Amino acid sequence: MRWLSRDDIFVRSAPGFIEPCLPTPSQRVPIGSGWVYEIKHDGYRLMVRKTGDAVRIYTRRGADWTKRFPRIVSSVRKPQAESVLLDGEGVICGDNGLAIFDKLHSKLNDERVLLYAFDLLELNSDDCRRVLLDERKSRLRKLLRKRTDGILYNDHMESDGQLVFEHACQFGCEGIVAKRSDSLYRSGRSKSWPKIKNPKSPAMRRIEEKTF
Repeated sequence: MRWLSRDDIFVRSAPGFIEPCLPTPSQRVPIGSGWVYEIKHDGYRLMVRKTGDAVRIYTRRGADWTKRFPRIVSSVRKPQAESVLLDGEGVICGDNGLAIFDKLHSKLNDERVLLYAFDLLELNSDDCRRVLLDERKSRLRKLLRKRTDGILYNDHMESDGQLVFEHACQFGCEGIVAKRSDSLYRSGRSKSWPKIKNPKSPAMRRIEEKTF
């Protein structure tokens, strides 16, 4: 077991935890071939592991939050896989499909929390971190092709990244994460995953007001 730190807060990581790959904040959208773009949802980063019938949900720092999110636990048991490790964002969405962070953070709606899964680290004991992002996303899409109630596939776009970012801002999303399609999955901060935030999003207001 390890101790992970952030902002002078220490959390003892639970057994089976793998530290996630973390986006690097950026002021500009990378443009060019080899980049794909995903919507950044305003929620909690979660790592979801299934081994047989056992399910564990970890925070980005390794705390075990399995009991908090029963909808995700129930859903990850449905795919026909002996083992799986998903990386994604736990959210509560409004009628317009946008994440509502206040409802998530209140802990009063934990039974409604679903997972936007955007990466696959393990499938049937195969370490997917060793394959390229394109292939990992393809395997994840196939795994989740039969849409389940509590886990949604977070798709990516390959079009003009600046246009994707502008549309994300117009819709009120937190922003986007650009990713190199030929990148491997590595724990810790990664320059292959630049994160560009919508300056008018609720997430940015929380930072400015220091409310979270």
